[in-house]
Amino acid sequence: MSEHTQTHRSDPITEGLDVYQVGGSVRDELLGLPVTDKDYVVVGSDPETMKARGFQSVGQDFPVFLHPKTHDEYALARLERKQGHGYHGFEFETGETVTLEQDLSRRDLTINAMAIDSEGQLIDPYHGRLDLAQGILRHVSDAFREDPVRVLRLARFATRFHSFSVADSTVALCHQMQASGELSYLVPERVWQEMAKALMYPQPSRFVSVLIELGALSSIWPQLDASRHTPAFDQALRALDLAGEDADVSLEVRFALLCLALSSEAIASSCDHFRVPNQPRYWAKWASDRLVALPGLAQRQPKEILTFIQSFDGLRQPERLAQVQALAHAYFGTTQDHASDALDLIDRDIVLIEQSIQAIQQIDTKPWVLEGLSGQEMATVMDKARLACIEQCQSAR
Repeated sequence: MSEHTQTHRSDPITEGLDVYQVGGSVRDELLGLPVTDKDYVVVGSDPETMKARGFQSVGQDFPVFLHPKTHDEYALARLERKQGHGYHGFEFETGETVTLEQDLSRRDLTINAMAIDSEGQLIDPYHGRLDLAQGILRHVSDAFREDPVRVLRLARFATRFHSFSVADSTVALCHQMQASGELSYLVPERVWQEMAKALMYPQPSRFVSVLIELGALSSIWPQLDASRHTPAFDQALRALDLAGEDADVSLEVRFALLCLALSSEAIASSCDHFRVPNQPRYWAKWASDRLVALPGLAQRQPKEILTFIQSFDGLRQPERLAQVQALAHAYFGTTQDHASDALDLIDRDIVLIEQSIQAIQQIDTKPWVLEGLSGQEMATVMDKARLACIEQCQSAR
């Protein structure tokens, strides 16, 4: 007996309801992957019954409820009909006559259109288990074309399961969606949400390559599409995948690496369009403007080193140096055949920067304050002291 079966037979809140575990948790269980959240569909019920049992209504567009104790999501089985463009162009029907198979038919991919019943039996009307075994991402029905977000989700799943291929029929359908203009109705924030998830997978460049395969990149991110035949594009994707090998590399670093395929102007317009949060936006701009100045920095004049440190606010936020190092390792680790030599040089630069920051932070300003220095006089004295600290760190090497 599955955990799903045991849970709903012993739970008075769900007992007697026709409940099915659905979606990603079913897929991941079949793949032997850890499952953290489970979603459920309830067939033959109505909102009043759910509320009377203690469920909390949270769905804005259609009836979705949270279990009062587990906080798992329970949605009433539903049908949907396209009434307009984009993600919100739908009308939903959640009558008691809607069947599980009808509910599953509205899902995006066959591997996400499976369910487990109260006996622990798999319900798989669209052969998702076979596609899972064969490593194929395939749309469930022609209704896929009605929601442009599904193209993004397809690219994200292809990134997460990077050994999977996209079915030819699904690729063709996505090209039709692009030609029809449906992708122009994507909400920019939703593009960022899907991209941010995809960038955190081990082979994040696949998100971009699959969007190209689907004919979608030109509509979704025209600035990036315009750069894809340039050496900068190829290097950015190689650097992105190198960063992806380390799960600890942040989203900010990964996004900045991808943006190194773009000009400064294209980065700014892209961040504005997608409404990119402040930190990823900051690092994308910083990497574009400043990263190239890092290699060999330890051998340059103290003033140049100080300017570089100040460029990422390293004196006030020294923890940012870790982001700088992660960016440099990924980007310069893909630039030449002797990448290990380049990284050794960069690591020496990073050590010098770290030592310089620590030394500068030890500067005692009290004597100058007692002398009555302030304003520009204080700034001038401080700069001289900082440069002396850097020079001393260089001499000690």
